[in-house]
Amino acid sequence: MFIDIDGKQVEVIIVKKKGNKNTYLRVKEDLKLYVTTSSLVSDRKIKSIIDENMSSIIKMYQKQNYKQELKKDFYYLGKKYDCVKMNSKDVVLGENKIFVPSNFEEDKWLKKQALSIFQERLDYWYSCFNRKIPYPSLTIRKMTSRWGVCNSKLKRVTLNLELIKKDISCLDYVIVHELSHFVEMNHSDRFWKVVGENYPNYREIRKIMKNY
Repeated sequence: MFIDIDGKQVEVIIVKKKGNKNTYLRVKEDLKLYVTTSSLVSDRKIKSIIDENMSSIIKMYQKQNYKQELKKDFYYLGKKYDCVKMNSKDVVLGENKIFVPSNFEEDKWLKKQALSIFQERLDYWYSCFNRKIPYPSLTIRKMTSRWGVCNSKLKRVTLNLELIKKDISCLDYVIVHELSHFVEMNHSDRFWKVVGENYPNYREIRKIMKNY
């Protein structure tokens, strides 16, 4: 089955499971629509569900397509650079270009930059934080569904490596968000009050990050 989105034929992958009671629609990284539903639901019913939710499906597709387009380019701290491969061992960051060796390992280089930048920003926001909280250790790794994680028991903050590609304001917001979890380990009104006290324009940054 295929559906038309923005003039493109998008494949629909139907997964039927005996234990499923609900029907879930997701557009994944391969830009295909995945429909997970009960084995008792007919293909005709699935087509009807898709038609009823087409506006939401289009938004999901456009957002996922935007995310995949971003991955094709080189971004560092919110700025796009043209990646130029050279016969050199060094990485040189220019005004609009980054000059890299032929065997350039992007994730490895970004992780190295993130180690110092993330720690510097974590220390800064910890020193500014208006509540008494434990000083956390820092872990950096790639995550698919979260920008950050706070482990209050281990006193550790984990940040998504992908933040090194975003504007520094996104990194700062995520750090404040995770530090606030040392005060409130939920997303209650009390939690957002702590976030707002330390990062007043957090709502604006959250809107920006939803595009990612």
